[in-house]
Parts: sequence; C-alpha cells; structure tokens
Amino acid sequence: MLLAVGMVLLACNLRPAAAAIGPLLGRIQSDTGLSGFGAGVLTTLPVLCFGALAPLAPALTRRLGERTTVAVAIAVLLFGLLVRLIPGLGFLFFGTALAGAAIAVGNVLLPVLVRGNFPDRVGLMTGVYTTALIGFAALAAGVSVPIANAFGGGWRPGLAVWAIPAALALAWWAPQLRRRHRAVGPARDQVAGARALLRDPVAWSVTLFFAVQAAGFYATLAWLPSIFQSHGMSTTKSGFLLSLSLVVGLIPALTLPSLAARAHDQRLFMAVVMSFIAAGWLGIIVAPTTVPYLWVVLLGLGQNAAFPLALTLIVLRGGTLTNTAGLSTLTQTVGYLVGALGPLVIGAVHDLTGSWTAPLFVLLALLVPQLLLGLAAARRRTVTAAVR
Repeated sequence: MLLAVGMVLLACNLRPAAAAIGPLLGRIQSDTGLSGFGAGVLTTLPVLCFGALAPLAPALTRRLGERTTVAVAIAVLLFGLLVRLIPGLGFLFFGTALAGAAIAVGNVLLPVLVRGNFPDRVGLMTGVYTTALIGFAALAAGVSVPIANAFGGGWRPGLAVWAIPAALALAWWAPQLRRRHRAVGPARDQVAGARALLRDPVAWSVTLFFAVQAAGFYATLAWLPSIFQSHGMSTTKSGFLLSLSLVVGLIPALTLPSLAARAHDQRLFMAVVMSFIAAGWLGIIVAPTTVPYLWVVLLGLGQNAAFPLALTLIVLRGGTLTNTAGLSTLTQTVGYLVGALGPLVIGAVHDLTGSWTAPLFVLLALLVPQLLLGLAAARRRTVTAAVR
C-alpha cells in the first residue's frame, strides 16, 4: 500500500511541468520576448526529454535500485521546477529540461514497478496511476492561468505552484534516498532487452502506436487553446476546454486498463478509442464554436484512453519483468522522441498556411496509421524473450 501511494504521488508529478506551459505561453512570450519558434521549442522540450533521456532509467536503476532512483528523479524534478522561475530565458529552458529528464525516468519506471510488484493487478494499478497522471495534467491545464491571475497576472506563479506536489512526493519518497534496493533485473539486461527488441515486430507495433498517439496528444496539449482562441474565445475559456478534455479522460484512464487486461485481446478497445478521437477532431474542424464542449469531451475520452491503453500494452506484451523493462525503455524512448515532433510539425503547418484548418486535417490523418498500428499491437501475443 505504501508503494502504491508513492506511485500515485509520482504519477501526479509527471505532467504538470509540461501541461502548465501551453495555457501560459502567450504571457511567457509577452514577458520574455520569446519568438514563435522559441515557444514551439519550449512546449516540445519536455516531451523531447521524455524520449531522449528515458535510457537514464535503467542505468540509474543498476546503481541505485528502482525506489531510490524514483526518489532521486523527484528531487531533480523539484529542482528543475524551481530553477525555471529564475529570471532569464536560459533558466526557463534549463529548468524545463531538468524537469523533463526527471519525468523521463519516472515514465519508464512506473510500468516496471507495476510488473515487479503488482503482477496480478496490472490493469488496476495501471488505471490508478494513469488516472492520477491525467488528472494532474488536467488540473495544470485548467488552473495555471487562474492562479497566475490571482497573483498579479504574471506567468511565474502559474508554473511555481506545481513545485508543491513535487515537494510532497519528495517527502514521501525521501527515506529511499538513505538506502539502496536491489534492482529488479540487472540494468544491463534491461538495456540489452531494449536493444534485442529492435528486431521484434510486436515491440515495434507497441512502440509506434505509442509514438503516434503521443504526437497527437502533445500537439493537442500545446495548440488546442490557440485553436479555440483563433475563433474568438478568451484565454481562460480555451484553457478550460483543454482542461475539460483531460478531466473527462479520467473515466477511461481508471476503467480501461482493467477491462483491457482481462480481455482476450484489445482490438475492440482500440477501434472504439480511435472513433472517439476522430469524432472530436471532425467536430472541431466543421463547427468549432457550435458545441465545443462536446467536441473536447469526445477528443478527451479518446486521447486519454489511448495513453493508458498504450501503457497497458507495454506490460501485457512484455510478458516477463525483464522484457517489460526493455519494452518500456524502447517504447518511451522512441515514442516520446517522435511525439515531440507533434507540436513542432503542427505549429510549422500553421505558420505555413496561416490557418488552423490544415493542421487539424493533419491531426485527423494521423489517426489512420495510429489505428493500424494499434490493431497490430492489440493482438494477443508477447515479445520474443529479449534476455535468456
């Protein structure tokens, strides 16, 4: 139970550092003179770190063990959140990168902790921690602007508040800094496992599905408020719509992993999830201001079901603890690196066309490969044993 609570506290801190930036981006640009390209880099930087620095997790685990590594990651996260409050664009980017590095480690270790400590409750524990993760992403998207307004309208208070849950999580995990736990499977096996899976078609179907859904999700996180603002909505309302899309995702995040883990395979779940996302984007394209709440609810239900479904597939397709660790490292390294391109590509298409119509059609078109990859990943099978 103590470990489960600690995992939830960790999950609560894995998205606010990124989710709080989008709603405050206009204020950051106005205050710092950050260019449009720089703004795109800032929104992409955390996701880029999620992928590029994910291999840190097995290396740190070999030296410290899983639990001590989690505690160190949370300490680095807190430090990064505080650093980016220091005046100067360099500190803003450096602090965001530190936070992204810490989150990368937490992203990789959560599925490993589930497989190693809750092998009979994979669906339940995945649902619990993804619910916490998505819930705090929604909270960050929805309250960062009101908090900033309450403290004079600057952007720093809207970012600073997310150091509080990080401090609480660090207080819970701090005892792990005084001890070392045996790593569950040597880290060299985890790295070797990820490399061996490079030729495994099952591993690549899971990895590429994760990558495409991440690209769509982070493009939404970065640009959905701007899309609605282009139709005359206020920053507060557009931020609320983004928050709503995340809040409704708590429903599938809590329920879908358990249902999917008990099913023979996950193809039906995949098809339903993709249909919700498609309906949401079509509504935003055709009638963005008619019933925007309906469109973001459909979009949020779909996108925030795809993410926990992808995490569940990592555990189900991994099979063994070592393979799950290798698959988690591979999936989140490649997945987030590709996902980081989402905000940049969508922003570039918008700059080229001067409209949000073309970027929205790009996001809609991405659902075709996402569905095909998802159906392949959802078949009942596991990766080939990576380490024998």
